[in-house]
Amino acid sequence: MDSSTNEVIRDCPPFFKVYKDGRVERYFVTQPVPAGLDPTTGVQTKDVVISPAVKARIFMPQSTTPGQKLPLLVHYHGGGFSIGSAFDTVTYKVVAPLVKQANIVVVSIDYRLAPEHPLPIAHDDSWVGLQWVASHANGQGPEPWLNDNADPSRVFLAGESAGANIAHFVAVQAGATKLVGLTIRGMLLVHPYFGTREPNDNELDKYVCPTSTQFDNDPIVNPVADPKLKEMACERVIVLVAEEDGFRNRGEAYYETLAKSGWRGEVEFFETKGEGHCFHVVIDNHNTEVLKNKMVDFINKDI
Repeated sequence: MDSSTNEVIRDCPPFFKVYKDGRVERYFVTQPVPAGLDPTTGVQTKDVVISPAVKARIFMPQSTTPGQKLPLLVHYHGGGFSIGSAFDTVTYKVVAPLVKQANIVVVSIDYRLAPEHPLPIAHDDSWVGLQWVASHANGQGPEPWLNDNADPSRVFLAGESAGANIAHFVAVQAGATKLVGLTIRGMLLVHPYFGTREPNDNELDKYVCPTSTQFDNDPIVNPVADPKLKEMACERVIVLVAEEDGFRNRGEAYYETLAKSGWRGEVEFFETKGEGHCFHVVIDNHNTEVLKNKMVDFINKDI
């Protein structure tokens, strides 16, 4: 065996490394959660195929009232566009408490990951996912769980880290293309990743998105550069940041940009003191509970 094949040509911790022979090794491999009923949470899940490339997991309460449709949240997982899944323990930890406490249906979109699938493939897959959700608006879509239980007039978008970036993208696309069938009441951006000017982050951006024009001119990284921002199809947005998160200032900059963009919705800002990036997916403490309650309150405001 040629030892040169073990040469690392790109190292992007804590996400992945790429070897000379093209192999990709991830630093962190998330564990899957089987679909079905979890009696400990009262949340049931079902996996669906949206397209050959895009899949999703649906979460809903075990107990529902016949004929009563619940608010629908479309979720995009984080992980630097390169790790994570709609089917793993991290997504379950984030989503299941919202389903139970807010009494909602959630569709978590499983998009293809970089670097094998460079950006904007994740964004394009996620947009396909939202269009698929919209196909159920008349109650005649391909998935009975959504036809019977999800209210297309009460839709929310949400994501953490890179998933928040994607949620923003699809909200803008929905407005710019005048997506029919869904009324997007709100969007929850948790510790959003929009990139920075730091060299290490730019190197990751360039590798996962080789077609990017980089920070100043790329609307995926910098919302200020998006001429369609004010068309975003969303009535309310909450930007949630963590004080010790390296991306905290980018979240605040997004909040300020949106407020001045000409977009006609309402935007609010919430900061968790003393915590780092996506702390709520790795620890359970008082701040985790406060963050969850803030998200539930944001959703319930329109219910």
